[in-house]
Amino acid sequence: MSVIPTTGREWHLVARPQGWPKPEDFALREAPVSEPGPGQALVRNLYMSVDPYMRGRMNDVKSYTPPFKLDRPMEGGAVGKVVASNAEGISVGDHVLHFGGWREYATVDTKSAVKVDPEIAPLPAYLGVLGMPGLTAYAGLLEVASFKEGDAVFVSGAAGAVGSEVGQIAKLKGASRVIGSAGSDEKVRVLLDEYGFDAAFNYKSGPVADQLKEAAPDGIDVYFDNVGGEHLEAAIGRLKVHGRITVCGMISQYNATEPTPAPRNLAMVIGKRLRIQGMLVGDHQHLQEQFFQEVGGWIREGKLHYRETVIKGVDNAVEAFLGMLRGENTGKMIVAFED
Repeated sequence: MSVIPTTGREWHLVARPQGWPKPEDFALREAPVSEPGPGQALVRNLYMSVDPYMRGRMNDVKSYTPPFKLDRPMEGGAVGKVVASNAEGISVGDHVLHFGGWREYATVDTKSAVKVDPEIAPLPAYLGVLGMPGLTAYAGLLEVASFKEGDAVFVSGAAGAVGSEVGQIAKLKGASRVIGSAGSDEKVRVLLDEYGFDAAFNYKSGPVADQLKEAAPDGIDVYFDNVGGEHLEAAIGRLKVHGRITVCGMISQYNATEPTPAPRNLAMVIGKRLRIQGMLVGDHQHLQEQFFQEVGGWIREGKLHYRETVIKGVDNAVEAFLGMLRGENTGKMIVAFED
């Protein structure tokens, strides 16, 4: 058994944000580290994920997942190395994917941890392209949106971890046209040059509806929504009859302090017979093995590309989270814990 440190640092939520979170809403604190109990392992985290959904968990409201508790460590996806184990099937030195992020050392129940192999893919990939965002993209497009060959697909937040994978999967599965929106000209270039999108635009450069109409003159069959608001309204306007919308996220509204207006053209859902369906990735775990095999194969063959924005140091985790909310990342935002 490895030497177990007596303390480790962990991030606590100390105040519920009003609007945009502030650094003062969080605190990095020392906490005791103890040996794992039966069925548990102690993991030294190497990488952790920051994701948009975490903003919702900072509000004290009833939702699909409980809110973060004040003055307690927050949670999130992380990959680390086992330094002590009291469970069958998990050994010291194994690498595991688990949900005890936002801390240097995590005691995890091994039934909820997944062993990962750094020989198959780099460890951060299990938090992004082969992790929760990747499965979200895969299931949200293929299962929720009922994608079929020949569909024209529009993705908002297309340079992020989920959106970039949605667009590429659509192309690999035979989409007739893939359009993406992003928040900078540089990200637009990445969508076109690296990810193979047919068209892309900077939503800050003009009305989304006008830019989408130009990018999709013949309309769209599927809209994968990561943003909500103006994007959702524009997509409803361009969707064809029997079009489908997967609502994965609405990052444009997460920090609003007042109710946001619904799409003004919502009545078009009736005449076009549109299907709008929200999704949670937890409902699609039955696709995990199929997802690993198909997407893992595309990555090994060089057919599916991904980017990561890596921020080093546990002490910079909150800044990484805030930067992700501001759209400063291209691809998956990852925090690398320094050895």
